[in-house]
Amino acid sequence: MTRFYWLQSPTASRYTGELQATHKWRLPGVSCPECGATWAGSATSFPNADLSSLPDEREFKVPRPEPFDEFVRLRELVRPLVPSGAQLLPGAKFGPLVGTATGTFSPIFFYFVESPLMHREALEKLRAEGVRGLKGFPTELRFRQKKHPELVELEVLPHGRLHIDCLPPDRPPKCPKCGRNGFKRPEELILDASSLPVDLDLFRLSDFETTFICTERFVDAVRRLELHEAAFRELPLR
Repeated sequence: MTRFYWLQSPTASRYTGELQATHKWRLPGVSCPECGATWAGSATSFPNADLSSLPDEREFKVPRPEPFDEFVRLRELVRPLVPSGAQLLPGAKFGPLVGTATGTFSPIFFYFVESPLMHREALEKLRAEGVRGLKGFPTELRFRQKKHPELVELEVLPHGRLHIDCLPPDRPPKCPKCGRNGFKRPEELILDASSLPVDLDLFRLSDFETTFICTERFVDAVRRLELHEAAFRELPLR
């Protein structure tokens, strides 16, 4: 049976990389008439989605909440531009990462859950090792130093979920209209084995998009290639 791990940033780093960057476009937040919440909780970015041809492109430039019906209208405008079946929560990001980068960057740089980055060379090495489903796209980052790596942004989509046994029993129900989970991620995670993808070695959880999950194939390749700056914690399945 495949083993799965929670991929996290290390507690200490010898690298100094910093970003001042954002994606070109984003979905607005939503004000939900059902649960009363105003929120934008997506951590997923779609760096290959180009919204420049949309007549309402300007509507995806400024972060703000919108009434539910307007949010749905805007969400459906971008749906044809992202992978089929993609989860599009309020606040989802689109297009390349634009801004400045300073310092040194680890080959795997997952410090910002909305923009997981890799050196292109590291991505190519992982693919050559047989790691499945890795998609990296160019960034528009400007470096202040002349010598720097080529950083690509990974498109890491949500798949799979936590098992009900690790969720708080008194949690509020998921909003049937906007899909909001009104509780925090538990400290101890158990994965729902039946929900996990069988053809991907790196993904996010659908119910907690800030959580990166990888397989032992990914872990073994990272360790064998000595790609630093990744901490792995094996998770139980149920």
